[in-house]
Amino acid sequence: MRPVGDCRAVHKKSNMTTSYWILALLVSVFSAIAGTFQWFRSRERRFDSETETRAQEVLRRAESEAEALRAQRLVEAREESLRLREEIEQELIAARKSQFAREEKLDRRDEHLARAEEALEKQRRGLESTQQRLDAQLKSAKNAQADADRMLEERQASLERVGGMSRQEAGKALIESMRHELEGEVGSLLLRHERRLSEQLDVKSREMLLTAMQRYAAPHTADSTTSTVDIPSDDMKGRIIGREGRNIRAFEKATGVDLIIDDTPGVVIVSGFDPVRREIARLALDKLIDDGRIHPSRIEEVVKETEQELESLVLRKGREAADEVNVLGLGERVLSMLGKLHFRTSYSQNVLRHSVEVAFISGLIAEMIGMDPALARRAGLLHDIGKAADHELEGGHPKIGADLLRRSGETAEVVHAALGHHDHIVTEYPYTMLVATADACSASRPGARRESLERYVRRMEELEQIAKRFDGVQQAFAISAGRELRVIVNADKADDQRAARICRDVAKAFEQELTYPGEIKVTVVRESRFTEVAK
Repeated sequence: MRPVGDCRAVHKKSNMTTSYWILALLVSVFSAIAGTFQWFRSRERRFDSETETRAQEVLRRAESEAEALRAQRLVEAREESLRLREEIEQELIAARKSQFAREEKLDRRDEHLARAEEALEKQRRGLESTQQRLDAQLKSAKNAQADADRMLEERQASLERVGGMSRQEAGKALIESMRHELEGEVGSLLLRHERRLSEQLDVKSREMLLTAMQRYAAPHTADSTTSTVDIPSDDMKGRIIGREGRNIRAFEKATGVDLIIDDTPGVVIVSGFDPVRREIARLALDKLIDDGRIHPSRIEEVVKETEQELESLVLRKGREAADEVNVLGLGERVLSMLGKLHFRTSYSQNVLRHSVEVAFISGLIAEMIGMDPALARRAGLLHDIGKAADHELEGGHPKIGADLLRRSGETAEVVHAALGHHDHIVTEYPYTMLVATADACSASRPGARRESLERYVRRMEELEQIAKRFDGVQQAFAISAGRELRVIVNADKADDQRAARICRDVAKAFEQELTYPGEIKVTVVRESRFTEVAK
């Protein structure tokens, strides 16, 4: 074992060594810290110098940029001031010009006012002289009137002395004598006016009755109310009729026409007043026969398709006619009504072709006499447009056509031409007479209407002979190509009621015994004549 003293010496020595190491470590730490501090101090001084250098550089650069910007702004301000000065100078120049123009205008106005004032002064002096002259004339007229009144009083006084009556007594005597003379004529005047009024009322009532009867009249010519459809065999007639007649009933209901199926071989007759519906029925029946499927639903489908096709065809026909005569600006309704005339005939003459022909003739005549040919062609083309709907509306085709054209915005000349081309009204426009002339030319030219002279004369004689059969009829005259009949009755044998009955019976006889297109107007004239001889 080591001695205790040695152990303590060793322990003491080791403690001293540790302290030295700790002290050395502390010194080195402090030295490092001091060095680091010195390094940071030096770096901070170096950074401050660099920052100051950069700041000075930035300041120098900012000052140079500010100087350049100030110079640029100064240049821009000078340019703007120059521009404003130029604008102000231009405005001043314009203001001076306007001021000069206004001053010149005021000077001219002053001169004009001065001249007007001089003219007014001259007129005032003239009026004063005229007034003085009129005053003198009025004074002389008053003197002349006073002289005339004095002379009249003297003459009246002399007449009263000669006649032995005063002025009042003479006036009463004259009135009394005139009253006695007029009392005998009052009765005849009243009778004359009553008869004239009665005749006018009878004419109006007969026109209304004839119009109503004509709208319901059944007899018409076969050429204008029927169409024929060829069928491949008579067995097709049974298929058209259908079981218990359901097919023919459905067809007639859908088309509005009558189907006549008789013993005539290979033909079915389509009958109806409306030529367009008759054409629809004919085309639809042709389609059904070609198709072979004939039943109510198929009939309705085919009829509807045919109606659409015919509407397009009607509109196309109207446009073609308008283009042919160079009539522009017609509405679709007017073109459609015009196209319907393609299926209408009058005395076997196609009404649409007749209208086109009237338009051409009217235009040619208008050019020759110095009128407007375009307006004449327009009036001629549309004069018979009422025939497209005269079976649907009340009244004759002139009135129907005039109403249609008036609603469509046509001019008064065109409307009046449609209304008066048959001379039923007083002619107000020359174009009406022109269209009436062209209408007569187109209807009477050779080949226009398939009717011989013998047949025409025979038909006119038939009209007159039927009217002459009635008791009380003296004479009967067919006029307007058989469209009107004038009947003269004996006033002694027939009174007004009898004349009205004769008119109605003659119209009924025509409907029952004759076939004719359109309508026939019957006018009965009953005239009483009174004759006096003055001796």
